[in-house]
Amino acid sequence: MDVRTTSDHRPAGERDEPVWQQTACILCECNCGLEVAVEDGRLAKIRGDQRHPASQGYTCEKPLRLDRYQNGAHRLDTPMRRRPDGTYEPIGWDTALDEIAARLAALRAEHGGASVAFYGGGGQGNHLGGSHARSLMNHLGVTRYSNALAQEKTGEAYVDARLYGSHTVGDFERAEVSVFIGKNPWQSHGVARARVTLREIARDPERSMIVIDPRLSETAAMADIHLRVRPGTDLWCLVGLVAVLVQEDLVDHAWLERHTRGAEQLLGFYAGVDVERCAAVCGVDETLLRTAARRIGTSGSVATYEDLGIQQAPNSTLNSYVLKMLWILGGHYAKPGGMSMHSWLFPLAGRWHATGGDDRGAHRAAIGAVAMPLMRLGAAPLRRAVAALARGPLRAATEVAAAAALDAFFDSVGVPLAQELADVLSLEHLPERTAVSGARVLAGMMPAAALPDEILTDHPDRVRALWVEASNPVHSLPGSARFRQAFEALELSVVIDVAMTETARCADYVLPASSQFEKWELSLFTLHFPHNTAQLRRPLMPALAGTRDEPWIYAEILDRLEAVPSGVLADLRAAARVGRASFALAFFATVRARSDLRGLTPYLLHRTLGAELGLGREATATAWGLCHLAAIAHRDAVTRAGFTARGFRRGDALFDALLATGEGVVFTDDPYEAAWDYVRTPGGRFDLVIPELLEELKGFDAIAHEHTSPEFPFVLSAGERRSFTANVIIRDPRWRRRDPEGALRMNPDDARRLGLEAGAPARVTTRAGSAVAPVEITEMMQPGHVSLPNGMGVHHPDTGVVGVALNELTSAEDVDHHFGSPWHKHVPARVEPAPDRA
Repeated sequence: MDVRTTSDHRPAGERDEPVWQQTACILCECNCGLEVAVEDGRLAKIRGDQRHPASQGYTCEKPLRLDRYQNGAHRLDTPMRRRPDGTYEPIGWDTALDEIAARLAALRAEHGGASVAFYGGGGQGNHLGGSHARSLMNHLGVTRYSNALAQEKTGEAYVDARLYGSHTVGDFERAEVSVFIGKNPWQSHGVARARVTLREIARDPERSMIVIDPRLSETAAMADIHLRVRPGTDLWCLVGLVAVLVQEDLVDHAWLERHTRGAEQLLGFYAGVDVERCAAVCGVDETLLRTAARRIGTSGSVATYEDLGIQQAPNSTLNSYVLKMLWILGGHYAKPGGMSMHSWLFPLAGRWHATGGDDRGAHRAAIGAVAMPLMRLGAAPLRRAVAALARGPLRAATEVAAAAALDAFFDSVGVPLAQELADVLSLEHLPERTAVSGARVLAGMMPAAALPDEILTDHPDRVRALWVEASNPVHSLPGSARFRQAFEALELSVVIDVAMTETARCADYVLPASSQFEKWELSLFTLHFPHNTAQLRRPLMPALAGTRDEPWIYAEILDRLEAVPSGVLADLRAAARVGRASFALAFFATVRARSDLRGLTPYLLHRTLGAELGLGREATATAWGLCHLAAIAHRDAVTRAGFTARGFRRGDALFDALLATGEGVVFTDDPYEAAWDYVRTPGGRFDLVIPELLEELKGFDAIAHEHTSPEFPFVLSAGERRSFTANVIIRDPRWRRRDPEGALRMNPDDARRLGLEAGAPARVTTRAGSAVAPVEITEMMQPGHVSLPNGMGVHHPDTGVVGVALNELTSAEDVDHHFGSPWHKHVPARVEPAPDRA
């Protein structure tokens, strides 16, 4: 038992206090720090962790119900194999892994590794497993990979990459003007300490909040200016705002001259925009639109946040392009209250790169020029020599010598060596288009909605096997019916999850994972500036019997596929017994010499250094590798965060801090001007012209802004965040204190016209399907706009299915034409009274 019990029979005053353990929330990308008291395997008490450097004790109400995830009736505790009749039978781990490995090997032999696709690998905080998945992907030669980011963030990521090179984050705690579009941080968070920050903005008369949203959301209700656009017309609102900035000369021309390219061409376009027409199309009063633009244009600092409301709606990529101009044209970059690029422990998407340029100097460059080829040529002898000394009397001296060698050349070779490793691990080598549908690939990710197109075909390069980890695409991606059809067409499907999810119910094999509170894990949604944090989370309790952590599963599969010669593994493990410096010397030389092993780095670390870190800690060896990549990439920022050791020792010290510090660690500390070090475009200048998007923008007024019809006159926003909804890792609907069935929200005028009263059942019909939900009548929605919440419609063994499974109503026909982001938030629909809930 992890907590001295409070359920004994002593008087209350004599009972021991619970023992609090540190972890993090796993329900959104904020990964707020938590303290948890565990009793008899239950998350008995949960509270915010005051010592967490980012969240500082803040948490919303949702993580307080996480025991419904940890101890729900949904947990799996044995591998399952699908029978020919569609039912499942339990099998042993060895049987499952042997069969899966054999079938993967057979598929690769007959059709090549590209016949296997991967989906998922991560989740909100479940990141170590995802990193190990890339070892298996790289060994097989997988070319098609996707995850949730590929139905949300790829358009924005493309715009970021073309404009300046990487992801930006807003400094909302200091911003004079905060702009939220398609974003309701009161419910969906995404901003550190979101509700505290929103209240501070609302109370400060010197600051302003501007919200662009069709709904009167909780955040919009707090805003100084709410631009209540018609659903799907955000593009016209944004173009109108930027046009006012340009036409009223609310632009920092000197800043643009110093820091950008192509400004004249862009400003020329906006100078000719008809603002009155933009206001009319988006349904916003022109005076109010101009007032908002002037507040932005005269502000000392502006920060913006776009989210799913426009990223899963028409014109998502173009919207991202226009939105960035609200802060770029005023020069609101690398300053308090503005926008900045930030460090990463490792990029979630896109190419790894070192910040600050190459300042090694001639001496270090010369050392690197000699050391890099020597590492390649001498890898095997070096590895064997170090391994031979592992148990001998010279073990301590070997470690000292290895540390001295690393001190001498690590800074000289760190960047190019890290780049070689990171480029493979970040999937930058994958094709730019998918083999069957020709869908566009960004940062290694194909559009999630295009997966069935790559399966349901007789194309010789079709996907024949699908591996899914910590994800539920049959439930979460558009067109659930077609995804089920695609699973039936596969020759092999494997799901790793804690529950028998909707996707697991379609798979050939289901492998039960340990929960996020039963294993070591790493929070990688590190999206903060000027101080960035990471948290290596310890297991709070033993793993449920019969479950395994994902890194172990991948390692076992790769063992069976004989991915790495046993001698290499034995030598590296022996080197790890000598010490970390000896291991690092042997490991880096090995992957320098063997390019085929670079993509297997997480597996190599797990089986070698991980084994020496101790039973149950094997997966943390990947965190060791990531710490070194971060310390190489952001040397100065990591040093400012307190990790002042030289070269190799800097990354090692960061890893030790993560291993020892439960509440998380500030791993980079940047002054605001250091945000310029993260710019990756030539000369450190923003490239304001993205030719394909500017050309499209020039014809924006001809783009359709109405997608409804007499048959489907409503716009359904599928997946609204509410106080008691979350992602579907919490599958037990009984955690919801309010709105347990997930009501259909609609405007009072629509309800009266349809003869619907509060709580009455209404049927929602789209081109893809139909569902029934109780009605909630609210001024939050404007006429013609309805919404259903996220997190509903999953099967639970005790309650069955409660609420609407949204993707029974969506399809992959309506997607962004650039990167395939589905229009979840803009689904044409019909609403009518339902005689019953059948």
